[in-house]
Amino acid sequence: MGFCYPGTGKGGDLPPRRECADAWRAPLLAQLTDVKLTVILGRYAIAWHLPQEKGSLAEIIARWRDHAPERFIAPHPSPRNQRWFKNHPWFEGEVIPALQEQVRQALR
Repeated sequence: MGFCYPGTGKGGDLPPRRECADAWRAPLLAQLTDVKLTVILGRYAIAWHLPQEKGSLAEIIARWRDHAPERFIAPHPSPRNQRWFKNHPWFEGEVIPALQEQVRQALR
């Protein structure tokens, strides 16, 4: 989100620095005129790209079909999130295959 590593805190990486995303994200995305697929990874990206989405991470991601096929929502692929993936096997069974198909389509 910020194009910079924010460092670490007590529980892992610090959140992305807001001023970084504010400075570059919208201007950069405005220049990308032929985006076929956007993968939105993690809470901070969800909050920026889909501010209307409310609820737990699992609730938001469970509504992935509301945004597909142009956008896919996923948890951040951090090793710290392994428990989330284990507790939500539907993600790997439903979302990943649909995302893989959209990646194939976008690359055509």
